[in-house]
Amino acid sequence: MVKNIAILGSTGSIGTQALEVVDKLNGLINVIAISGGKNTELLIEQTKKYKPKYVCVQSKDDVQILQNKLNNTKILFGDEGLNEIADLAEIDLVLVALSGKIGLKPTITAIKNKKDIALANKETLVMAGDIVMKLAKENNVNILPVDSEHSAIFQCMTNKKSAKHLIITSSGGPFRTSTKEEMEKADLTEALAHPRWKMGKKITVDSATLMNKGLEVIEAHHLFNFKYENIKVVVHPQSYIHSAVEYKDGSIIAQIGNPSMHIPIQYALTYPERCEGIETESFDFIKAAKFEFYNPDTEKFPSLALAVEAGKKGGTYPVCMNAANEEAVFAFLEKKIKFLQIYEITKKIYDNYKGIQNPTLEEILSEDEKVRFKTKELINNMRNL
Repeated sequence: MVKNIAILGSTGSIGTQALEVVDKLNGLINVIAISGGKNTELLIEQTKKYKPKYVCVQSKDDVQILQNKLNNTKILFGDEGLNEIADLAEIDLVLVALSGKIGLKPTITAIKNKKDIALANKETLVMAGDIVMKLAKENNVNILPVDSEHSAIFQCMTNKKSAKHLIITSSGGPFRTSTKEEMEKADLTEALAHPRWKMGKKITVDSATLMNKGLEVIEAHHLFNFKYENIKVVVHPQSYIHSAVEYKDGSIIAQIGNPSMHIPIQYALTYPERCEGIETESFDFIKAAKFEFYNPDTEKFPSLALAVEAGKKGGTYPVCMNAANEEAVFAFLEKKIKFLQIYEITKKIYDNYKGIQNPTLEEILSEDEKVRFKTKELINNMRNL
């Protein structure tokens, strides 16, 4: 049976790999709509190849550019365009591969329209996990995780009632064996040199600070309705075990494979079926040779502990932590601050924040804007000293 999908964020790392999966599936997936940001050239190229009926661009200025080059395609733009795609009756599943809070509203729109979600946007659950999961349950919608860790847990969750712990693995990032002094001097090139995964710049920096792993703990809490105390993070440098579930009888079921985002992307797109994938080389236990495991060093990587603390406090505390961290990462990517200042800035904003419990969606978005303004202000003041 052919599945009709929309890919929100088709020009990013997850989006482009998703389209590679679509190619491999050879007609099983029909791309009805795509959206992209500033890379309009790639968006035009994708549109000509996959012939979606709808294309959404970030800026209104780009609408005319695409209209001049694309025939028989409806060109949309901005948040309204994303929501219009999420509202399309002919779509079965929406892959949310957007980066940042822009993915939240179309995800909620799609859920309200009873469309399954392949979720690769962390902010959706970090900012509004309670709201999103409640809506998904009310509308009988599947939230299919695309993150390799959450996809692994999803695949290993054979009996939720008997599950005791979720075990989220981490490669440890590029600075796993670095000293604090070395991290103090680390530049952008070093922070982006992830040892195992090829990802977008923002998530790669988050992996270098281990903030990404903290965000994943919050996501896992919402996705699987597990207490934070029952979610463990284990550093596994080889990245062969993508995550695991421990059951109350002592059994542990893990999902193992070569580090490849194609696998979790494809599983989300074809669920509940499994199809022949891009990764044709079987995992070789003999070549893998050894699996190493360590406790995360939260003194060297305090962002992990901060994210978990925010998750436990709930309400808009994760919103604050996420927004402050994101703005600090953007500043680092623009070479405005040093690597270790990402945490220092995030922590300072978080420590001075008073959260709201049981917030509405409007309050979540408002708090996000306020925190971003204060974080940018702090960064500018630091640079002016």
